[in-house]
Amino acid sequence: MPGLLLDTLTGTNGSRRPVWLMRQAGRYLPEYRELRAEKGGFLPLVYDSAAAAEITLQPLRRFGFDGAILFSDILIVPYAMGQDLQFLAGEGPALSPKLVDTALAALVAVPERLEPIYETVRQVRAALTADQTMLGFAGSPWTIATYMVNGEGSRDQHETRAYAYRDPVAFQAIIDAIVTVTVDYLEGQAKAGAEAVQLFDSWAGSLAPAEFERWVIAPNAAIVRQLKARCPDLPIIGFPKGAGEKLAAYARETGVDAVGIDETIDPLWAARELPAGMPVQGNLDPLLLLAGGSELERQAHRVLEAFADRPHVFNLGHGIGQFTPIPHVEALLAVVRGWQRG
Repeated sequence: MPGLLLDTLTGTNGSRRPVWLMRQAGRYLPEYRELRAEKGGFLPLVYDSAAAAEITLQPLRRFGFDGAILFSDILIVPYAMGQDLQFLAGEGPALSPKLVDTALAALVAVPERLEPIYETVRQVRAALTADQTMLGFAGSPWTIATYMVNGEGSRDQHETRAYAYRDPVAFQAIIDAIVTVTVDYLEGQAKAGAEAVQLFDSWAGSLAPAEFERWVIAPNAAIVRQLKARCPDLPIIGFPKGAGEKLAAYARETGVDAVGIDETIDPLWAARELPAGMPVQGNLDPLLLLAGGSELERQAHRVLEAFADRPHVFNLGHGIGQFTPIPHVEALLAVVRGWQRG
């Protein structure tokens, strides 16, 4: 029998709400910090399938979440496409060579870099109970391209946006290549045991409407179309962070089964404007979880009530912060688990 999370993602509006949190496996957990200190840097952890599986399972053991989200990184795709990937202390991830000054054709693909990720999925799925859902993920093409072009993250993605305006043909080739690898990658995760997947478009909010249509909606629609042809029963969650009022078009046009909502979206607006019956996920502000107290409880109830009339996966509007107190997570879970749709 599928669990509450998978039922919700496939359109069931039950009386209770499933819950998982983006970045639920990570630095706010002492057991994660202990394992990372033992094993070393981030990328070695990702590529140690047993360690990555352990990290993925840690928050489920502690909190009993309804879903396990694969411990990995969105930049595994460009790593498999042939860029070098490093995680620099205090500076974040870095890819080389940068595609702003290196041709895409110069990259030599290394598809075997995906295999340890599939093994992590297999190990986690084998350890989960039947009612817990294994979630895989990938970065969406626009967000991945911003790192591939610029070599690192930036506040407004100006280097990549300028590149796309300056040479849209070359940039389209990068996007298309990312789509191809992402479809293969998500299919591989599904074959290994992922029962649903999420597409993270972390930098979607940096684009003007026409560019949003071209570089966010169209590539995600291509991924969904191709992945559904291979895995027709695999629920796909789309999460275009910062999309604002463009979220409704994203939900209608990409073909995703469910849409993730960041904390800047009014849940009442989303409940009104998104396609009827479409499952939604979100959208508590991670800073509320950090702050805790009565306002956390009040805002959690507001989110739950706003989405009472459609399938809803309770989640944050983005990833949980590393300094979030564990008692605050426990308090949030008590609210969500104690709520019932009338």
